[in-house]
Amino acid sequence: MKILVCEDEKDLNAVIVQKLKEENYSVDYCYDGEDGLYYLENAEYDLALIDVMMPKLDGFELVRRYRMNGGSTPILMLTARDSIDDKVQGLDIGANDYLTKPFSFDELTARIRALTRKSTNNYSNIYTVADLSVDTLTKKVTRSGKEIRLSVKEYALLEYLIKNQGRVLSREQIENNIYNFDYDGTTNVIDVYIRFLRKKIDDGFDKKLIKTVRGYGYTIREEE
Repeated sequence: MKILVCEDEKDLNAVIVQKLKEENYSVDYCYDGEDGLYYLENAEYDLALIDVMMPKLDGFELVRRYRMNGGSTPILMLTARDSIDDKVQGLDIGANDYLTKPFSFDELTARIRALTRKSTNNYSNIYTVADLSVDTLTKKVTRSGKEIRLSVKEYALLEYLIKNQGRVLSREQIENNIYNFDYDGTTNVIDVYIRFLRKKIDDGFDKKLIKTVRGYGYTIREEE
């Protein structure tokens, strides 16, 4: 999953980015509201963490403009301002949740999981396609009840596919949403990991779940 961190305190920004990457999120970051709005309007994110007090454009105005332009990415606002009026203002202009500084990283990741489950209409940590199951909290993958061991990159690819099941994803989309893929548009690393994943997920099963859509990319779905 891809997250935008828009926080002007550079030390805090760096800590949040590092922690999220350790949780296998793909992360972009910036330090002011103008850059935050530009990122949101020109890239696809599963969630944005937006600080309120920022230079150039504060978090409230950023969210207001983004929502007025039709932006739908879930937004979690971060702020040291804990008054009820501030929270109401943030929620009324289009934020989905509000977290007051200082906060624990465990609470932050729990809120991220809750918001991203809602945005995908999935209210569980478990995603399924046919007899394949992926638990995004424990990182456990099973097919027909048998656990499948995956590398970090294989798991990241499978999680992105299954969270977007039925959608055809291009190589560029996969690369842009999975930070630990070293893909420059010319190498075949994503094709290689698709082959690795197929061997573990599909080999030995009658139903093949990982599909190639020639000229477009890859998807995961049940056979029609």
